[in-house]
Amino acid sequence: MPHPARRAPRALPPPPGPVRPIVWFFDLDDTLHDASHAMFAAIDERMTDYVQRHLRVERAVADRLRHDYWQRYGATLLGLARHHDVDVDDFLQRTHDFDVAALLRAERGVAHLGRRLAGRKVLLTNAPSAYAARVLHGIGLQRHIVTRYAVEDMRVHGHYRPKPSRSMLRAMLVRERLGRGSGAARAVLVDDNLDNLKAARAAGYATVLFVRDRGRTPRRVAGASHVMGRVRSIRQLPALAARLRAGRR
Repeated sequence: MPHPARRAPRALPPPPGPVRPIVWFFDLDDTLHDASHAMFAAIDERMTDYVQRHLRVERAVADRLRHDYWQRYGATLLGLARHHDVDVDDFLQRTHDFDVAALLRAERGVAHLGRRLAGRKVLLTNAPSAYAARVLHGIGLQRHIVTRYAVEDMRVHGHYRPKPSRSMLRAMLVRERLGRGSGAARAVLVDDNLDNLKAARAAGYATVLFVRDRGRTPRRVAGASHVMGRVRSIRQLPALAARLRAGRR
């Protein structure tokens, strides 16, 4: 009897690409804790007080300058330092000198982030270091996020360059020895600010938008093609990690 024709063997699927470890870069305010609940109001009031006293202007003018410099430079202190020769250290100390614990609000379970989320964790915040340390202690992450870059650390060639500065973000990758090779760790920025994420994506980071609302996380955000993932809870990050390691959206 004639032998039946043999089927050609199925082609094996290509081997999966290399799985890269993740280094998580976390924003602080409105990402790891809910600063909009009460913290921002306390900071804004003290910043307006400082501008009013230092520049000797009416309060409405001081409040407008505070907001305009924040929008223009990404941080009020940059406008004050550039245009009014304000002492940066004095400004940061006076505007963040309040009882953080009394105003702190964070989602339940955030203190378990270090145990549940694989990968090294780095803080990257435009806030001052002393304030950031008090917040991390208050939400129970002080032992899990040891490497911290606050606004005092965000200098490039001697000049302050906070988020969303691309030059600063690239400098952080160099400082943390995170290259682009296939075996290199993948840097992921988790932030609530789209401008910061856009700059980070251009600088070589994977990006996760933290959406702080009470409803469902939107599947799409207008103009956010640079966002690789979206979460509304820190507890959703472990499920997202596999895609980010592989570089997929």
